[in-house]
Amino acid sequence: MKPLNILQIVIAMLLIIAISFQSRGGGLSSVFGGGGASFQTKRGAEKTIFIATIVLAVLFFIISLAHIFI
Repeated sequence: MKPLNILQIVIAMLLIIAISFQSRGGGLSSVFGGGGASFQTKRGAEKTIFIATIVLAVLFFIISLAHIFI
């Protein structure tokens, strides 16, 4: 396997984990409109995970584009 492929797999797994940590405890009721819409500022670990998710998504996108051009 190429190192770029391994890096993309690792980033994909980290991205899945980061997105999983962000899910809130609304459950299935929020899917059907039962969840209350409260807006809060992100603090501490929640903010760190949010920023890490964005960084991982951008890295995944860049590596995906690199696969096309290499």
